[in-house]
Formats: sequence, structure tokens, C-alpha cells
Amino acid sequence: MPKDSTRQAYRDRFKCGFDQAREIFDPCLSNALEKLASDQAMDDFLQGANLLCMMGQGVEPVLIYLEEGPDTAALVGEAMIGDLAHYAYKLATSTNAPAVVPFLQSMLSVSRRLESRDAMQAFLDLGLELMRETTPSIHGHHAIHPSPVLDRFFETAPRVLAWLNLAGLANWARFGARVHANDPDALKAFFGLDSADSRTVLQRERHGTLLADNERRLGYYLQALWASDEPLVPYPTLEAETPQRPYFDEYGLRVPDLFDDHGSIPGIDRYRALLAHMMAHRQWSGTIVADNYSPMQRLAMEVFEDARVEYLAMARYPGLRRLFLALHPRVEADACDPARQSCVNHRLMMLSYALLDPGGHGYEDTVIDEFVARFHEHMAEGNSRTRDAAEQGVAFMARTRRPSDAFAEVWFPSERVEFRDDNRHLWRFIEEGDEEELFDLGANADAEEPRPEAGLPPRLYPEWDPAAGLHRPDWVSVFDSLQPAGHAGQVDRLLDRHRGLVRQLEQVVELLRPQHRERIRYQEEGAELDLDVAVRSIIDLRSGVEPDPRVNFGHRHAERDVSVSLLLDLSASVAERPAGSSQTVLELSREAVTVLAQAVDTAGDPLAIAGFDSNTRHEVRYRHIKGFDEPWGRDVKARLAAMEAGLSTRLGAALRHAGHFLSHRRNQKKLLLVLTDGEPHDVDVKDPKWLRADARQAVVELEGEGIFAWCINLDPKADEYVADIFGHRYTIIDHVERLPEVLPRLFVQLTG
Repeated sequence: MPKDSTRQAYRDRFKCGFDQAREIFDPCLSNALEKLASDQAMDDFLQGANLLCMMGQGVEPVLIYLEEGPDTAALVGEAMIGDLAHYAYKLATSTNAPAVVPFLQSMLSVSRRLESRDAMQAFLDLGLELMRETTPSIHGHHAIHPSPVLDRFFETAPRVLAWLNLAGLANWARFGARVHANDPDALKAFFGLDSADSRTVLQRERHGTLLADNERRLGYYLQALWASDEPLVPYPTLEAETPQRPYFDEYGLRVPDLFDDHGSIPGIDRYRALLAHMMAHRQWSGTIVADNYSPMQRLAMEVFEDARVEYLAMARYPGLRRLFLALHPRVEADACDPARQSCVNHRLMMLSYALLDPGGHGYEDTVIDEFVARFHEHMAEGNSRTRDAAEQGVAFMARTRRPSDAFAEVWFPSERVEFRDDNRHLWRFIEEGDEEELFDLGANADAEEPRPEAGLPPRLYPEWDPAAGLHRPDWVSVFDSLQPAGHAGQVDRLLDRHRGLVRQLEQVVELLRPQHRERIRYQEEGAELDLDVAVRSIIDLRSGVEPDPRVNFGHRHAERDVSVSLLLDLSASVAERPAGSSQTVLELSREAVTVLAQAVDTAGDPLAIAGFDSNTRHEVRYRHIKGFDEPWGRDVKARLAAMEAGLSTRLGAALRHAGHFLSHRRNQKKLLLVLTDGEPHDVDVKDPKWLRADARQAVVELEGEGIFAWCINLDPKADEYVADIFGHRYTIIDHVERLPEVLPRLFVQLTG
């Protein structure tokens, strides 16, 4: 311990005039003497405290520095203690003084994640870089206002560092500063983790197993082991500090969008364990009237029901036992103090693990042993029901109840059993109350649900930001739906009206069918003998070499190898009548598509037809009218007859979605025809060039996937923008009434 004279010398060197600071100086000095070993570090500590007192920002920065500065320096190095004060002083003497307190409040939490001086220095440098990039200035030199986000950056940094390493934090921060450089409100939302692109970039920078990358694989797992094709609906794991629990409902299985590895257990196996548990509930769980039980009883009943369905799942697939045990946390028997804490959760966690591992749980608790033995005896009889789990839960709580269970301080486990869902499916509420309202809202009540008319969860696509020169990831939500049906007779009447044109096109298309035959050599069985190969085989045979038995050849007819996708703009403008026309653009489009579909049906080419419109980036509606493998018949005609005009035209997202389906075709030629009457637009985009640039980028991306996009534009002024999007691949139809004739002929030209 330092001498009293030494402590007094430190007190005398503390020149701060704030009474509050002087009141807490002695305990803070004791902490500093304990955490800082060198005299130089103590000198830096005192100089830093005096500096903060004199910088004119009040007493709060000084108090934070005195209390947390030594602890921070103990984690990342004593040399950092002075740097923190000078960094705060640099902020205070700039226009960014409001960021001083958030910076000092975050430094201890940040240091716990970084744990080295080099990493901490890199973090401080990142803060200065962000300050330079986001502080408004005149001619890039004279700052006039504080950065709108520097304080938010320091407040959010500890949370972000809980999910990302320092490099990921830097990538996330630079993305936000670059993309939203000219939009202070968007900057604040990004650095406050309140915007979708902020959470998406965080997700992209995380390292783990993404559901999006493994959805098909897990779908096969569900089909093979559980005979289920229920959709997997991801929820973001970065939405809030309190993680959401998995659950299932009529829309599918709600699971995290990312799982990190758990020790030696890879993320994909964590998904398998979660899905196995949820499907076991699907197959073997019933419902219980919740009004009859207390909250504590319901907790115990859930533990027994979880163990019951897992027992049945492990009996069917024994390999699940190892996975469940590896992922189930084992709490220590003395982790909770019943003298001052409510230990209900502690007892239930011990019980849960013991039910899963009856022979090796290691708890010396006679009541737990009794209930574990009773549970397994009952399960061995083979007639278990959810009602049995309810009875066992009530009995366990009655047997283990203690007066301390009512204490205000409740023990909560540091780890959850993450492969278990929240069990909302077990409970049925008769009387209205708080619990059922909570379940109705869900754990993430503010999250947008898929729109009822969409039926399926949205598919997310990026959107090109021309100002930043990069994609905004997962920016646009595209909802798939099947176009409602109308009256197929309406389309049949259109075919009758254009009977002459249809017959003429069918004759032209018939000429496109390949007439020649291709010769296929090296066949063991075929129509004729391939003399060259036969002679070579005889020579090999006489030379003692095993001859090639494929001495025949056959023939096959050459076939057209093309898939066509027709994308129709169904925005509100197609309901208008062009000048000099008695029909709307929608009516003319319906006629043109009808004639085209009849011609393509004659050619035998796979054809898909879809329409789209949009209502901001959150709702791009993609309506399927005909699938590639669907025959041209009454069902398709009925959908075609029911087409209606919608709202706006977010073309880039629709192009990417149509390209998604085309990219899975195995045809050599893939043609995407786009029929529109104007340039891209939407109500949430102020700059008209934004969506034009995004559509151009989408066309480039399609070309990279081998998809040939061609635009048929009905706008007489389309020369001003269509070439900017599609290059030379477009046709402008000045006389809209000629569309039913031009569209099929264009198809013949492009696929001939």
C-alpha cells in the first residue's frame, strides 16, 4: 500500500474544482493505485483528469474518466490511460463535443472486447476517420456542425463488437458513412441499428452459418427425416440485445438467420438440432389450457414436454442424443443462492439437463433423481402424452417450492437452451389476459410480417446505389403470388379476333423447328455400324488390347434450346389510354401476350409470364401468370384475363427476380422480354436516375448469368432513357395499337 504522504501528494496534484469530482476522488484514487502499477501511468491518470476538468464540458466526463479510466487501462495497457483523456479533449475542442460523454461511457465496454492497446488505438483511429467523413464542413476544411452520428457510433460500438471483430466494425461503419453521406437522418438510423441495411451489413460481416446459404440443404433434411416441406422463415439475430426465441406457426418455422459455431458443433448442426426439436413438437405435442396453471407451473410443464418430445426424437434417431447433450448447457448446482435469490429457473435448468442425461448429469439432488426416474419409467411404457408432462410439471413445482421463490432477485441462466423454441404452441388461452396478447404480438412485434396476399415470405434483393457505387444489400422485398383467375373465355375471344395473325405466326414458328438430325457416335447399341470405330476395335483386338465396344452410332433430332420469360409492367400507368387509341395499354398488352403465348406454344419453347408492380422497396409484387412447365390452357388464360394495373415500377428488383427463375433453366439460350410503358419509378425514391441506374446494373448482372434481356417500350419518349438501361437491346413501339403484331414477331427474330 502506498504511504499516506504519497496519497496526499496525489490529492494535491488533482486540481479539479468540481465538488462532485473531489468527493469521489479518494475511492477512485484507491482503484487507480490498485490497477495502475507504474508511476508514469499514475501521472498520466492525474494529468488526464485535470485536462478533462479544464476543457469546459462539465463534470460528467471527469466522473466517468475517474471511475472507469483505470479499469480500461488495466485491460488494454497502462499507456492508454493518457491517450483516452487526450482523445476526449480532441473531441471537445472540435465541433464534436457532444460525442465526448458517449465516448468515455463506451471505452470500458469496448476495451473488454478488444483487450489490446493496438486494437484500442485502431478503434480510436476509426472514430477520428468517421468524424472527418461525417462532420459537415465548408469546402471540406472548416467544420460548421457536429457529426450527426459520432455520438451514436460510440454508443453502439460495444453492441456491434459483441457480434463483429474490429475489422467487421470498420467495414460496417465505413459502409454507412459512404452510402448515407448526404442523408443525416439515414446516417442516424444506420448507426443506431434502426435501419434494415445497417442490420444487413452487420449480418454480412458476421462469421457463422447463414440460413440463406443452407436453406435448401436444411429443407432436404426436413423432407428426408421428418417428411415436412414447411418453409423456413428467418428472423434477424441482430434486431435487439435480447435474442428472439425460435417458434413455429401457420406460416412456417421461425428460426435465426445465422448460427455461430458452438465449440466443436458447427452452425449447421445447431440448425439440425433446432429443427428436430420443433418437428418433434409438431408430431407429438398437444395443447394445454393455460388459464388453469400459474406461470411457474407452466415453466415446469414446458421442461417436461421438451424432454418428452426429445426422448421420442432420440428413440427414432439415436444420433440426436450426442447433439442435444453437446448443446444443452449444464449449470452448476451451487450457481444460485436460495438465501437471497429466486432459484426456480436454476432448479428447472438442472432438471432439464438431468432428464436429457439421466445417467451422467452428476447432480446430487434426490428430488431431481426421483422425478428423472419417474419420467423415464413412464416414457419406457410407450404411451406418453402432453397431459402427462403437465401433471409431472405441477407435481415437481409442488414438491420443490420454497419461500425464496417469491424473491425479487431472480436467477437467470447465462446460457439458454438454444435448440428449443418458445413453446407458444402448447398454450391455449380461454380468458383474455397479458400472456396471450404477448404471444399474439410475438417476440418481435414491430417486425414486418409478409403481406397476406403474398402467401410466402419475401425474397430480398440488393439495389444499386449510384452515388456510392455499390449495392445496398437485401434492400428490396419481392413478394411472390399467383395471379388470381378471371374468365378464360375473354382470352379465347382475343385469339379469335387475331386468328389470321396467329395462323401466320404459327407457320413462321413451324419453320423454326429444326428439321435435321444429329449423328451420335460411340454407342454400344445403335441403328448403324460406325466403320471407323469398328476397324479400330478389330486392330486393338488383334494387338492384344481390349477393344472399344462402342462401335455403333445413332441419330437424334436437333431441338430448339431456348427458355423465354415475359415480364409485364403492371403499374398504374398501363390503365391509361394512349393518344389515338381506343384501348388501354393493359388491354393491348393482354392481346399481345395472348398471341405470343399461342405462337410459343406452337414452337414448344418453355415460356413463363409474370407481371409486377411496386409500392416502395418494402413491397414489390411479382404475380406469376404462367410457369415454364405449365401448359398453355384455360388456367393460364384465366389468369391472363384477370391482370390489373397496380402502383409503381421498381424495374431492377423485378428483373433480378425474373432472372432468378431463368437462371435455374438448363437451356442454352435464356431470353427475358420486358414489356413496359415508361421508365422505372417508385414513391420512395426522389431521384429519378436512381432506379434507372439500378435497372441498368440489373441488366449487367443478368448478362453475367447468360440471360439476354430485351425491352419492348411503349413510351414515345423512351429514347431519353431506355438505351441507358438496356443498351442497344430494345424496341420502341410508337403506335401502341400495333403491339399484338410486333411482340410475337420480335420473339421470332430473337429466337430464330
